[in-house]
Amino acid sequence: MIEPRPAYSDPFDPEVLRTLDRIDGVEDISPEWAWGNSTGRGVRVAVIDSGVDAGHPAVGGHVEGYVAITEGADGLVYDDAPHEDVFGHGTACAGIIRSLAPECEIYSVRVLGRRLGGRGNVFAAGIRWALENGMNVCNLSLGTTKQAFYETLHELADLAYFRNTMLVTAANNMPTPSFPSVYASVIAVAAHAGHDPYLFYYNPEPPVEFGAPGIEVRVAWSEGGYVTTTGNSFAAPHITGIVAKILGKHPNLTVFQMKGILHALAANVVPAHDRLQPLDEHVGEK
Repeated sequence: MIEPRPAYSDPFDPEVLRTLDRIDGVEDISPEWAWGNSTGRGVRVAVIDSGVDAGHPAVGGHVEGYVAITEGADGLVYDDAPHEDVFGHGTACAGIIRSLAPECEIYSVRVLGRRLGGRGNVFAAGIRWALENGMNVCNLSLGTTKQAFYETLHELADLAYFRNTMLVTAANNMPTPSFPSVYASVIAVAAHAGHDPYLFYYNPEPPVEFGAPGIEVRVAWSEGGYVTTTGNSFAAPHITGIVAKILGKHPNLTVFQMKGILHALAANVVPAHDRLQPLDEHVGEK
């Protein structure tokens, strides 16, 4: 009598086991290997925010698709007509992303209103739309502190992880955990004071794992203008742009591989032999 296979073991049957590309020497990965000559071409990036102004010079007319999600009398309403940015925030994020990955495909998923406020169920619907419509990366420069949405957003973050959709999330600007930035399955980002768009750091004490420029940065805004502003919101799209650039060259990476690559490329991750060692005052003493 043959015992039945345990649940979830089928993918590891020799008859169907998939052979995958190996990444050699993860800690020796270089920027040239990661994104050299990549423009992010073919990578679909959802900016889940207040909308994206396609006509802004920083966006360059390149918004491939739209959806504005609102609450109606009979439930959620999905409008896929081209729309404006009702605040400027989404355009700022899109402009940063395109500055790093100029040929990525931007999709504007508008879930925020004119005062940059929104509802948790609309936010969750925006993420679900992105997953159902084949986005490779989602920029989430927003979140919620409301515990009522913890489970729903956690399920969506896990679903994104299993589908290899990268959720790049901004940490809360206030010292309060926000969702989904505290989940292990997302790429959580906070701001540092540098201005080199490729300079980012790794934090060995998550939930916020990466730091990118977001303090007094010049960003695109409404009506074709620019502002200088500060916030974790503007750090996240720097990482989103880098992720899109990497995926443009290595399209089959998983989320956990991407985290490993970002870790290897972080400016504060150095080989052991390059670390400064404290002087031992007692060297040579008996």
